[in-house]
Amino acid sequence: MTAAPDGLPPLAALDNACLDWRNDASGEAAPHSSAFDDVYFSRHDGRAETEHVFVAGNRLTERFREWQEPRPFVIGETGFGTGLNMLCAWACFDAHAAPEARLHLVSTEKFPLDRADLARALAAWPDLARRSESLVAQWPEPVTGVHRLWLDERVTLDLHLGDAAERLSLLDGRVDAWFLDGFAPAKNPEMWQPALFQAMAARSRPGATFATFSCAGVVKRGLAAAGFTWHKSPGFGRKREMLYGEIAEPPLDERRRQTPWFTPPAPRPPRHVAIIGAGIAGASAAAALARRGIAVTLIDRLERADLEATHLQGALYVKLAADTNRQSRIYLAGLLHSRRWLAWLDPRQSLWRKSGVLQLALNDKEQARQTRFLANHPLPESVVRGVDAAGASAAAGVRVDAPALDYPNAAWVRPMELCIRLAETSGVSFLRGEVTALRRLETGWRLEMRDGEPIEADQVIVAGAAETVAFEQTTPLPLQPVRGQLSQLELPSGAPRLGRVVCAGGYVPPAADGVLNIGATFAPDDTDTTPREGDHRANLEELERGLPHFVAALRDAGTDLSPERLRALVGVRAASPDKTPYCGPVPDADAWREEYAVLAKDATRIPEALGRHHAGLWISTAHGSRGLASAPLCAELLASRICDEPLPLEQPLADHLHPGRRLIRDLIRGK
Repeated sequence: MTAAPDGLPPLAALDNACLDWRNDASGEAAPHSSAFDDVYFSRHDGRAETEHVFVAGNRLTERFREWQEPRPFVIGETGFGTGLNMLCAWACFDAHAAPEARLHLVSTEKFPLDRADLARALAAWPDLARRSESLVAQWPEPVTGVHRLWLDERVTLDLHLGDAAERLSLLDGRVDAWFLDGFAPAKNPEMWQPALFQAMAARSRPGATFATFSCAGVVKRGLAAAGFTWHKSPGFGRKREMLYGEIAEPPLDERRRQTPWFTPPAPRPPRHVAIIGAGIAGASAAAALARRGIAVTLIDRLERADLEATHLQGALYVKLAADTNRQSRIYLAGLLHSRRWLAWLDPRQSLWRKSGVLQLALNDKEQARQTRFLANHPLPESVVRGVDAAGASAAAGVRVDAPALDYPNAAWVRPMELCIRLAETSGVSFLRGEVTALRRLETGWRLEMRDGEPIEADQVIVAGAAETVAFEQTTPLPLQPVRGQLSQLELPSGAPRLGRVVCAGGYVPPAADGVLNIGATFAPDDTDTTPREGDHRANLEELERGLPHFVAALRDAGTDLSPERLRALVGVRAASPDKTPYCGPVPDADAWREEYAVLAKDATRIPEALGRHHAGLWISTAHGSRGLASAPLCAELLASRICDEPLPLEQPLADHLHPGRRLIRDLIRGK
């Protein structure tokens, strides 16, 4: 498979599994792969085989019973299939693990089932119905990449869609037990390759175990060559033998040789984390950590619950590059992540609406860009599709004169109410105040407050906007303030309604509570929050440029569009120079400049020194105007890194978010 321009596997839709349903020995219909001419499981004994081979083969009952680590127990799997293996592991975990224990499942799949086939396949096991329903409800679109699902409060599943060896080579995380599954080597030789076993070994923790139904020579040789010790034991049913084993000392992760500065700090699971900033970045990080049992103090100068109704609506949208790059991959992953997360968090849609988003192409240049994007990104139409003006009009519910990209499953969100809900997560305490300085302690951090006593915490996340770089430790990170003004208009009864969020130079969502949000302006290096009538005019002009027929219909309905009738909401966002968020540990900039100074002379002379960071200090900022698509994913990334879990993004993409990337870039360029 040819790599994309950014060096990663192509970003595209995957083919769903081709199934037919054949009666097994019990006379019941079971899923059968047409492509590989093999069964997923027998309805008669499929679950018993899973429990014999994978659960017992990895000694999960015993290990779950004894598990006392603060991090989750991690199971990796090389073929998700119907999910039966993972659901059985989950059931075993529930039966034997301590109440405070957590389970993290990581599974690869190149040919995912569609949702209907998945539900039908798992219906064979009524006692797994609750677990099956949770899985099916969050089943992702068939797009290459990592898809995180929250199966319950203690169990997380990361689906890595794509080739198994390729996906595991990109995994940032380590595994305690492997389910080496997939169609038999004789049926699917492409999967059972040396690269798969090597990737498993490299992603294993010391002492990690494996189990597999297969005793084929290619499997035994591949495991041994990768460093695993294997043993035979009786197989299940008609299979005479199976394999199980372990790896005592996994190989070193060679991926960091070219980027030692991105090596994360050694994990130190905290009991208490302070988060500075209660916007979407800070509030989602607080909720993510609290779900993991960590006490959180969320600090902000503003108590959102005390505000009057703002009627603010934010668009969950992205604008992806025409040619694949890492920034676009992150934002697409974030868009899909946020949609699943919102549906899981608020299934009744009181905080958001699945409205879809249209991105209009109002000139020839933008139309050419969208055409090139669609050619380069064969994604499912449920994710994004190109529509002509007639299709855009049908989706928007009003006449549109331009073609567009349509994201049918995108949404609008009530960001204030969402932040309030997240701040109310059990385990999160809100503190109104302003942090003036961060002081390193021997065992954590002291936060100096402008008014009040200092606060101490094991670790700190800085998640404000432009003020994020006000601290000594974060000042070296380049960050630009960007002023934005949103205009709000109260609509008369009978005013026309949009069926989609519509974006061009600005955005306008379908009205809620009788209020239309129109915006927003974009003013770099401007921090004045005083409302401006000129910005109201600019927002109205942008609205009329993109939706002239909608504006005409508003006027026909008696809507007064005078700037003086509009209400302003003004905020100051933050942006990085490359418009990608900062998410990760805060680098010790002075140490980096000293240890990596040689890069200024020769960028190929990469020092071996690992990047030094301010221990226990993290950052999530520079989300700009697309924070609803990036901040929740970054929150999970931070929580996963802090809690020593597999990450919800491929390692190169997590590195692309690292706050130190600009320091390295500037060193290489001699700045």
